[in-house]
Amino acid sequence: MIEERAWTVSPGVRRPRPATVKAGPDDVLIGRIGAGDRLAMQALFARHHVRVFRFILRLIKDPTVAEDITGDVFIEVWRGASAFQARSGVATWLLAIARYKALSALRSGRTYAPLDEAVEIPDPADDPEAIAHLNDRSRIIRTCMEALSPQHREIIDLAYYHERSIDEVAEIAGIPPSTVKTRMFYARRHLGLLLAEAGIDCASI
Repeated sequence: MIEERAWTVSPGVRRPRPATVKAGPDDVLIGRIGAGDRLAMQALFARHHVRVFRFILRLIKDPTVAEDITGDVFIEVWRGASAFQARSGVATWLLAIARYKALSALRSGRTYAPLDEAVEIPDPADDPEAIAHLNDRSRIIRTCMEALSPQHREIIDLAYYHERSIDEVAEIAGIPPSTVKTRMFYARRHLGLLLAEAGIDCASI
């Protein structure tokens, strides 16, 4: 049985042991994971854990809890890979698991800390002035995102940050595609107004 906490979620904590596995497509990795291939599990984790962590963090807002839940997501993948039927993409499946576990944690009444400011990491190649500008811009965008309702924030996160299609967002959120479109329309309009008030042009994001 795989060591359940052999992965790392955030920088500087625990890192997976070096693997020589050829990554390959996600569905190939899932097939190998279903057969008990630990290197394939490490490759899938390395490929997707940052996106899964950030998605959970936007819901939970506590880096420590988000890290724990991210580990739980990949444990479930290890245990359930053999039953994966490819009715959706692997990334969509991962986010659906992550959403379920994050919402379960919220319902359980876990407290959470303020959003981790280190989620946005500037490019070290930028000069100090550019880094300061990017940090300020990122802070404003996060603040505007936080002003949206949870339902609208989730739609924006999935559609734009995680680049999921309408149908994929509907599957992850468990709502009809028509509801996704409606929420996206109002979410974009509200976010656009908030960003405009903050002096940021939506077209530049």
